[in-house]
Amino acid sequence: MNINIIAAIAENRAIGYKNRLLYSISEDMQRFKALTTGHTIIMGRKTFESLPHGALPHRRNIVLSRKSRLLDGCEVANSLDEALQLCKVYNEKEVFIIGGAEVYRQAIGKANRLYLTEIKSVPDKADSYFPDYSKWKIIHKEDHTTYSFSELIPPDTSKTSESSSSSSDSHSKGRSTIGS
Repeated sequence: MNINIIAAIAENRAIGYKNRLLYSISEDMQRFKALTTGHTIIMGRKTFESLPHGALPHRRNIVLSRKSRLLDGCEVANSLDEALQLCKVYNEKEVFIIGGAEVYRQAIGKANRLYLTEIKSVPDKADSYFPDYSKWKIIHKEDHTTYSFSELIPPDTSKTSESSSSSSDSHSKGRSTIGS
């Protein structure tokens, strides 16, 4: 199973303020939808509560919550490990961690790939940040005027699996490859 993290981050690694995204970039939302549709997404409770229409359609939604409660259109897990175990039971090939900051912090050591929208800006206000990923290796990057789409693998490439590279090929259509 490939564990992917997807996020939009500012130059200072800021990702949110008061449970809201810092930036709204149409192309980022389109990329998010294209990458995650048909796959399982895992998120924290606060991230789920920030979604304007609840569970995201055409995806299996798993919400991490310490409180055992029902959330419309979602499965609830008490921990990231429990959520990943649920994915293994269903033999998921691709799983996407979609936030927030604490879930990213827990997941970054388990992830096979980062799909980042790196925004060329520093927000005036932020209260949640993406974990340090400076040692990760960029394998694809597409530059735009105010942001870049980047795909990274961990410094310990033993975390990437054979299916990860074939999956990457389908996700990176239309993007330039570093070093090609």
